[in-house]
Amino acid sequence: MEYAKHEIEYIERLKKHGYTNNFRLVNEKLIEVNSKGAFMPHQIYIDKEMRFEGMSNPSDASILYAITTSSGLQGTVLASYGPTGNLELAEFFKKIPKSNIKTH
Repeated sequence: MEYAKHEIEYIERLKKHGYTNNFRLVNEKLIEVNSKGAFMPHQIYIDKEMRFEGMSNPSDASILYAITTSSGLQGTVLASYGPTGNLELAEFFKKIPKSNIKTH
């Protein structure tokens, strides 16, 4: 995966490794789109985090998270950050316990 240049390339590769669920933030909970399962920060484990900067505009940046939930669902969350970022999503991910974040 070290040669992928765009978020979509990473998402496709992560799907091949079982990260097939999609999540979005609703009312301070991460919701799995299909099952509607709701997860609080302590129920989320970050397996991998990848940062991207826009080629033409460095402030156009995002973070792709590969996550596993406490119930075993695996998927991805794409969050924009910087001046136009989603502050609620950033705050949610800041609340995930450090012990739930893989550091390799």
